Amino acid sequence: MREPPPPRRGTIAPQPLAEAAAAGNGAARPSPGPPLAELRFENAYRRVPMCAEEYARYDGRIDIWDRATETALQVREGGPRHEHPSQRLAALAERIAQVRGRPIACFGPMTLSLLDENGRRQRAMEADQTVYLHPERAKLDRRSRMVVGEDNYPDVVLEVDNTTDIRRHKLRLYAAWGFPELWVEVPDASPRAKKWGGLTIYLLRAGAYEEAPESRAFPGWAARDIHAALNETPLAARSHAVLERVGAALGEREGTGPNDDPLLRSQRRQAAAEARAATARAILASRQVPVAANFPFDVPGFAEADAEDIAAAAMRCADAGDFAARLRRMRRSPG
Repeated sequence: MREPPPPRRGTIAPQPLAEAAAAGNGAARPSPGPPLAELRFENAYRRVPMCAEEYARYDGRIDIWDRATETALQVREGGPRHEHPSQRLAALAERIAQVRGRPIACFGPMTLSLLDENGRRQRAMEADQTVYLHPERAKLDRRSRMVVGEDNYPDVVLEVDNTTDIRRHKLRLYAAWGFPELWVEVPDASPRAKKWGGLTIYLLRAGAYEEAPESRAFPGWAARDIHAALNETPLAARSHAVLERVGAALGEREGTGPNDDPLLRSQRRQAAAEARAATARAILASRQVPVAANFPFDVPGFAEADAEDIAAAAMRCADAGDFAARLRRMRRSPG
């Protein structure tokens, strides 16, 4: 049977309560979504009878669990091909975070639990990757579990679709529960790649999921570029440039930048010091003034001296000792 096309713009609508919860982080309890019988599942899923107590004790991966039917759904095929895009996204987010100057947290696979009015788990779903742009605001008591409508929503959820066509079932639940942005990735190595390959971005807008060409959470990061970066080995130069651009856009929006990242700040300082040292050595070499191999890093105060003072001292000094003395006097002189 021919597979139906993915949902068109605005055809997957969450309940109003779910959207209110997404906006207010707990202002209302989201709808549980359609009954399990209305969701279409392929043979790639294994149905397992499982009551609430059994689910609470189960240590493996359950893709969807439903209290009403006491049913657990497991993906038959997982493994590295399923996990790689999720791990790769965490690495890409770290590069963006460095340019942005603020950390981004990827909590990996996370159980998303919806509770009923009595506080019992009503339904649960496993996300492949959850991304928080402001981890300090996440306020998750349990990093491996999120209570829908109570805990803070991730900015992005990634689902890796190798065999199951997430658009038929999990997408409807994500919409009903009010998740603001969902990415569905079909890896290049997937059996579905020939027909469904690529990454689709779904944004929650005005009560419905809409397909979008680029992310709302990561400004300027287009679906095609996200897919390329998730599948390239090694990462292409163009993808490096895109990550830098997205990080800069996030930083501009928040008033931060690479100098706010401890590692990049240290690396930039070291690179600047190396450049000033190379200038000093080149000037002294042109004047045939001999210096030691570790010059000028052995000169007290060199790391704090600016480029103009270093160049001036190198142009006028008689030797390495005179260079150090001139830098010392420059630091002491007013202005």
